Amino acid sequence: MSERFIARSSAIAARMLGGEMMIMSAVDSTFFTLNDVATVIWQAADGITPLSGIVRERVCGEFDVDSASALSDANDFVEELAKHSILHVSDQPIVSSAAQEPTP
Repeated sequence: MSERFIARSSAIAARMLGGEMMIMSAVDSTFFTLNDVATVIWQAADGITPLSGIVRERVCGEFDVDSASALSDANDFVEELAKHSILHVSDQPIVSSAAQEPTP
């Protein structure tokens, strides 16, 4: 399997409330409340770090889980959020359009 890169969509509303990350898609108004592991993946979704690196360094580093199970679960989570356009997924690093625009 090739590397996967994930980035948060700009068409969402996300807030940490009462220790839980809550995300709503502006596209279809789908609402998600993320658990601790999903929140770590969400927060690390910078478009540059491969999902395998996020799982290895952040998820396995913070939670008692083996890397194979964690990566499988992370892929399922990413696919679900990608279906609702909450996460963007690519086989190459994702560069935001803001980063491409020249500064005055």
